[in-house]
Amino acid sequence: MSLKSAAPQGRRAARRPSGRSLAARLGPLPWIGPAVLLIVLVVLWPVYEMVRTSFLRISTSGFVRGSAGLDKYRKLFDEPDLGRVLVHTVVWTLAVVGLTMLLSLALAQLFDQRFPGRRFTRWALIAPWAASVLMTSIGFKWMLNRTSGVLNTLLADLGLIDGPRDWLGDPDTAWPWMMVVAVFVSLPFTTYTLLAGLQTVPAELHEAARVDGATAFQTYLRITLPLLRPAFLVGLVINLINVFNSFPVIWGMTQGGPNSDTATTTVFMYQLKNTDIGESAAMSVVNFALVVLMVLLFLRVSRWNQEEN
Repeated sequence: MSLKSAAPQGRRAARRPSGRSLAARLGPLPWIGPAVLLIVLVVLWPVYEMVRTSFLRISTSGFVRGSAGLDKYRKLFDEPDLGRVLVHTVVWTLAVVGLTMLLSLALAQLFDQRFPGRRFTRWALIAPWAASVLMTSIGFKWMLNRTSGVLNTLLADLGLIDGPRDWLGDPDTAWPWMMVVAVFVSLPFTTYTLLAGLQTVPAELHEAARVDGATAFQTYLRITLPLLRPAFLVGLVINLINVFNSFPVIWGMTQGGPNSDTATTTVFMYQLKNTDIGESAAMSVVNFALVVLMVLLFLRVSRWNQEEN
C-alpha cells in the first residue's frame, strides 16, 4: 500500500473516535431533548410570565399600565384575609392528605387479598378517578343543597334535623364536606400506587416471618411498611402538591365563600383576579414558592433518595 493511500485511511480512522466521543458526550440528550423543550414551554415559560406579571400594573380589562415594582406584593401582604387563608390551606392540606394516605393504606391492603368480587371492587374504585373532579364536586353540591338536596330530605324524613340546613353556606360544615370530596377523589390514585408497592413485596419474606413466629401486625410493621416506603413517598408527595393546589373541589362547591371563609391560597388567588390581576399574580408566585418549599422540606426530612442502613 502506498503512503498516499494510507494517509486518508489514517485520517478517517482518527476521525471515528471523535464521532463516537461526541455521541458519548451528548448521551441521552437527543432523546430527552423534546421532553425538556416541552417542560420549558409548558412549565417554565408560564412561571416566568407569572413572575413578570406580578411586577406590572394591569387593568381589569388586561391592559398593561406600567411597572408596579413591589406594590402588588405589599398590597397582597396587607390583605386582611391572607393570614386566615394560609391557615386554612395548611389545615386543609394536612387533613386531606393524612386521611387519604391512611384510607389508601387500608384499601391497598384489602385489595391485595384474595376475596370474591375483588376485580369488581378494584374497577369500582377507579370511578372517582375517571370522573371529572369538578363534576364530582358539583354533584356533591347538589346533594347538599339547602332547598332541594337529597341529604336534607333524607335527614328530615328520618327526623334527625328539624329543618333544612345550609351545609355549604356555613364554613364549619362546608370544610368537612369539602374534605370528604377531596379524599374521595384522591383515593383511587393513592390506593393503586400503594397496591403496586405491596405487590412488589416478596411473599417469601412473609412466610419466613410466620415461621419465626411473628404476628400479622409485626410482619406488616417490620417488613411490609419498610418495603412500601418508596411507593408511600411517591403517593404522599403527589398528594401534597395536588391537595395544596386543589381548585375544582373548593370552587365547585363554595367558590371560596362566603367572602374567603372557605378559600385556600389557590382559590384566593382566583378571587383576587376580579379586582387586581397583578395582585393575583403575586399570590400565584407566593403559592408556587410555598409548594416548592414544602416539597423540598419534605424530601429533606424523609431522605427519600437514601438507602436504609
